[in-house]
Amino acid sequence: MLNSRAASSLNIILKLQHFANFLRTYHHGRAQKSHSRRKPSHKRNHKFRKRTNFVEHIPFLDEVKQCEDPDEALSLFHDYKKQGFKHDYPSYSALIYKLARARKFDAVETLLDCLKKYNIRCKESLFMALFEHYCNANLPNKAIQLFRDMTSFNCVRRLQCFNAILNCLVSNDCLSDADGIFMESSKMGFRLNSVSFNIMIKMWLQKGEWDRAQEVFDEMLAREVEPTVVTYNSFIGFLCKRGDVDKAKCLFKDMVEKGKRPNAVSYALLMEGLCSVGKFKEAKKLMFDMDYQGCKARLVNYGVLMTHLAKRGEFDEAKDLLSEMNKKKIRPDVVIFNILINYFCQRGKVAEAYKILSEMQLGACKPNAATYRMMVDGFCRAGEFEGGLKVLNVMLSGRHFPRTETFFCLFLGLIKSGNLDSACYVLEEMGKRERWLDLKSWEALVLDSCAEENVDSNLIAELVKSS
Repeated sequence: MLNSRAASSLNIILKLQHFANFLRTYHHGRAQKSHSRRKPSHKRNHKFRKRTNFVEHIPFLDEVKQCEDPDEALSLFHDYKKQGFKHDYPSYSALIYKLARARKFDAVETLLDCLKKYNIRCKESLFMALFEHYCNANLPNKAIQLFRDMTSFNCVRRLQCFNAILNCLVSNDCLSDADGIFMESSKMGFRLNSVSFNIMIKMWLQKGEWDRAQEVFDEMLAREVEPTVVTYNSFIGFLCKRGDVDKAKCLFKDMVEKGKRPNAVSYALLMEGLCSVGKFKEAKKLMFDMDYQGCKARLVNYGVLMTHLAKRGEFDEAKDLLSEMNKKKIRPDVVIFNILINYFCQRGKVAEAYKILSEMQLGACKPNAATYRMMVDGFCRAGEFEGGLKVLNVMLSGRHFPRTETFFCLFLGLIKSGNLDSACYVLEEMGKRERWLDLKSWEALVLDSCAEENVDSNLIAELVKSS
């Protein structure tokens, strides 16, 4: 008979060999899947109706919206054109949106040239969407070029479009580009409004440039553009984050004196500032001041108080706020529940977090991807991988997809706990959603799994190679 150590080693080796065989099958299936993707069909029999002055149903739009593959959608566009269909703005815009989301910008620009060539009347919304896609793809110069070139299209370029490109540049941290466009506004014939100035004020404050933000504010006043509550909120929020709550309170008072009525966000920013310097009671008192001033408390205000209480570990008091909201007939949303779930999980109180998840479901509040991700991560940190697997199944059934990191954390935990069947299931679910682990992840997994046992190094190398 084998002694206990030999039996243990043999058991480990058999498990690793079983897992290596699974990996080979898994990656073989992955390769087959990549080769079996549906190719666009170029043979279609389209029937068209003659156009009239009435709004018609356009078959091309139905088909292109159903295409998941942008290349197939482009092929469909050309098929219709070859068979005599005359594409108009709805066709071009639907295809351009799809291609832009897939970052097929060469094809987008070819279609834009066609819009220009055939002088097809366009809507500003198309260009505004493209600004966002270009900036999100780290192509701000393309967005700026398109904005400047808009006048050559059959489209009116208005201030709304100017504010859109400005906001996209600011949101993607293109400060110099945003500042350059802003300085050219007069030459372009735009009369800036409060939205334009608020975007720039937000930009400078996010970068900690108080003086530059103040210069924009002064220019705003010089051009006789009335500051809004959003303008004041930007400054109040900045001061509170910096810990200068007294100055923020003075600015809040100044806003009221100048006839600007604070909204729920104004109070929330001030409440957050007070909480950050340990003045929770004063922050809570602002809730009563709001009611007295005729400003109804919103979810954002309760969220500030709840976050502060949860950070301090005062979970009973945080849950009391839920009861208070129910009494005032303010229905908690997923963000409110997520605050509690997040901090419960961080403190290792996974069972309590799971109760909150059950409560929100009973209250007809649907969890989102973040809710499930926090729960799965919480179970993994607590070493309760079976609980994490249970939540993952519910998450997937609701068509929410975890991050690759969340998948891997659960997968690794199941491997360590010896539950290979469940680990393989998790890996298969990753594959269905095209979430693949890289070589370094596999190496880390194998080495970590074998670290506590004297397993043959050749077997480890074989297992890594099979991944």
